[in-house]
This record gives sequence, C-alpha cells and structure tokens, in this order.
Amino acid sequence: MESETNSLIALPARLLLDILKTFPEQPLTFLKTEKNTVEISANNGKYAVAYVNGDEFPKRPQIKDSKTLSVKGNILFTAINTTLFASGNDDLRPVMSGIFFQFSTESLTFVATDAHKLVRYTRHDLKSEETGEFIMPKKPLQILKNTLSVIDEEITIEYNQTNVQYRIGNSTLTCRLIDGKYPNYEAVIPKENPNQMTLNRNDFLNSVKRVSIFSNKTTYQVSLMIAGASLKISAEDLDYSNSAEERLDCDYQGDDIKIGFNSRFLIEMLSGLSCEDIKLSMSMPNRAGLITPIDSTQEGEDITMLVMPVMLNN
Repeated sequence: MESETNSLIALPARLLLDILKTFPEQPLTFLKTEKNTVEISANNGKYAVAYVNGDEFPKRPQIKDSKTLSVKGNILFTAINTTLFASGNDDLRPVMSGIFFQFSTESLTFVATDAHKLVRYTRHDLKSEETGEFIMPKKPLQILKNTLSVIDEEITIEYNQTNVQYRIGNSTLTCRLIDGKYPNYEAVIPKENPNQMTLNRNDFLNSVKRVSIFSNKTTYQVSLMIAGASLKISAEDLDYSNSAEERLDCDYQGDDIKIGFNSRFLIEMLSGLSCEDIKLSMSMPNRAGLITPIDSTQEGEDITMLVMPVMLNN
C-alpha cells in the first residue's frame, strides 16, 4: 500500500468491507474529497463513502495493572472453537454469554455454558506465571476466532479487571470484558458415572442427525436405549405420526438405561470433536451426561462436554 499524503479518517467498516470483498484482484485508489467522502476508484467504477474525522474515533483503552500471557495461535483457536457454541444468549444472565478464561500456574482452562450444555477445554501442558480469570463476550470472540484460523504464531494476551487485549503480529484486538462472577461450573459436573458407553463418534453423529429429522420440532428430543453392546437411537413426533429408530454397536459397561437428550446439543458437541471414538458417561436418566474424546488430537488437552437430559415422552 502506498500513500501520497498523511490523513486520519474513519470509514464505516461494514460498508467498506461489503464493497471490498466483491472486487477481484486489482489495484484500488482511495481519494479524500472536499465533500467529506472517500472516492474509491476501481477498473470499472467509482464509489463514494462518507467519512468522519479520525480524531472522533474512540481511543483504545489502556490496559493498566495488567497480567500478561503468551499462547500459540492454533491452541487459542482450538480452545475458542471447541467451547464457543456452548455459550448462552440470555440477556438476563450475561456472564453465560461468553467464554470463561481461567489461568493458573498448572493449566489453562476455557469454559462455556448456557445451563443446558457445558464445555470445558483444559490444556495441562500450558500454564501462566500468575493466576487470573475473565469472561470474554461472544461477538469479539468470533472476530478473534476468525483471525486465529489463519495464524499459527505466538499471541500475547494482556488483561485486567475490565479489558483484554490480544496482540497478533501487527494487529491488536481490544475488548471490554463481561462484568460478573462466573458460575461454579465444577459443581455441576457429575463425578460418579457408573454407566459408560464407548462408540465411534462419526457413526453416532450421523445416526443422531438422521433420527432427529423425525423428532418433535419443539423439543428436538431423541431417546437413547442402551443395553449390552447395543444402542438404540429413536425419535418421534406425535403431532405428525413421524418416527425413526436406528441401532448401533457399542462397548457398554453399566446397567441398562434409557435417557433422552436434545438432538441439537448432541450434534453440536459431536461435531465439535475430531477424535475417532467418544465416551458417553451417565449415572441416571435425570442426571447430566458427559461426552469425552477417547483419543485427544493434541497432547496435553482435556475436553469435557456436559449435556443435560430431557424428560422422555411416555
């Protein structure tokens, strides 16, 4: 990029991006006019975009009394990508509308929950020199995730009680944190789960996808009936007399159990994993189930996905 003059202006980001992404590979000329517009010249046209004085653009907040941590971009991307879908959208519970970052001298943990599902992603091979925690909102997390998807370099995280800043090469992302105390997520993760089923993740995912097409469109409920080495997945929509069931082979230790789940939650969780086999751990039909990968894709990572059951139809 080359410029013949020095100038400081602010342009509407959405409008600018919408026009720029439509151009093929070609040079563009930006000309600041006396009409408070920037004229963008391309091979086949001209486009005028209104601007405001750059001094009116909000100043980036200074991160004072901060703590700092460095993490590889691909690791941070995996942590966000694995957990973000489980965060909530409830304005009455804003602390659940983002990811909880928890750093200690032993590990780094990332948690998201909407009270119906919960995902905890932990890296035991990474640690922080200082303990710290914060809740980052969903929208800037999505921007950060998209940026990290093409970056594999070291990311510097600087944060305090109100803001967090990510330094990525020549770019900086700063956002305000969610104010509040995150729920005690450890308390809701069941410790005793005597009923444990192991099966192929892809087979389970595809089966749930097919059967869920026939589920009630309000509850998206699917039923899992596990006995011996057999799993029966079924769903029905009584309003339209639609039903479906499939059987899968599995490795199961425990008492025979019939439990219901929201199929959308199962699909989200199974799609967010890349392992070959998963374990579904359960205690009772009215208690949460835990999905964990059998073989983690990265050394030192630990993934736990919790899904609350739904009441089965009689």
